[in-house]
Amino acid sequence: MRPFRFGVSIWAAGSKAEWAEKARKAEDLGYQAFTVPDHLSGPFFAPMPALVGAAEATRTLRVGTYVLNNDFWNPVLLAREAATIGLLTEGRLELGLGAGHKATEYDQAGLRFDAGRARVERLAESVAIVKRLLDGEQMSFAGEHFTVREAKLHERLVLKQRPPLLIAGHGKRLLTLAGREADIVAFAGFTHRRGGAEVDRTGFRAEALDTRVGWVRAAAGERFATLELNALVQHLSITDQPRAAADQVAAQWPGVDPTEILSLPFMLIGSVDGIVEALLRHRQRWGISYYTMSESTMETFAPIVARLTDR
Repeated sequence: MRPFRFGVSIWAAGSKAEWAEKARKAEDLGYQAFTVPDHLSGPFFAPMPALVGAAEATRTLRVGTYVLNNDFWNPVLLAREAATIGLLTEGRLELGLGAGHKATEYDQAGLRFDAGRARVERLAESVAIVKRLLDGEQMSFAGEHFTVREAKLHERLVLKQRPPLLIAGHGKRLLTLAGREADIVAFAGFTHRRGGAEVDRTGFRAEALDTRVGWVRAAAGERFATLELNALVQHLSITDQPRAAADQVAAQWPGVDPTEILSLPFMLIGSVDGIVEALLRHRQRWGISYYTMSESTMETFAPIVARLTDR
């Protein structure tokens, strides 16, 4: 059973100094990972330079993408970016990838927004290329979506250990890929429909998470025991009245049952002791040991980080 660790997802800052302070604050609060998303619309930094800035301001804090939209990146160039950041951060990079979901961002970038199957297939090809390059191979590749000829990273960029690969997903195709190829598998409990215009939370049920972890387990086979499972926490409420708080959340999220909210790792509601006990139960049931918090909740959650880190 893996020990607990905790990360925080930060979007941006108003200055270099503020960005550095956010990273130092996360480290001082006991978080072990500082991650950034990859979006074109909204107040988001470009992920790669942001990670270097966060690493420069801290000592041991891991930095990562949570997650890159694979369709924004050529895999050979992404491998070079990841290798360079891995070198500059002295091995602190976690490379997180996803299949993309916001059609409006594709429009902004002049990219075609394909159906989910094609996006996952493209991600699978990208993962195969990136992993081999980061492992130091010279490679050629001819796939449905990418063609690579005799690509190789310079030996100075090849680290002794490849950066851990995180793949985030919800559907069976994507989680099967994650189980087969990732070092870290991230769950959110929801997915997007209609090119990101709708949020589908039908996965906010304990049995649905059982199913999804099962897909990962089946795809991973014997290597499942080596995987790290992650959950994105979308709501935190420290309270002595968890059911009342869950009812309030459910009222804002149509179709989500308050009882299910209290049984899932995506919504943490209760006293500090109660949430600690819940995370222990979640790890026992699903194997989830790595949690990603938002910037708005990282201070409130810090007492739980202190209680459970490395436990």
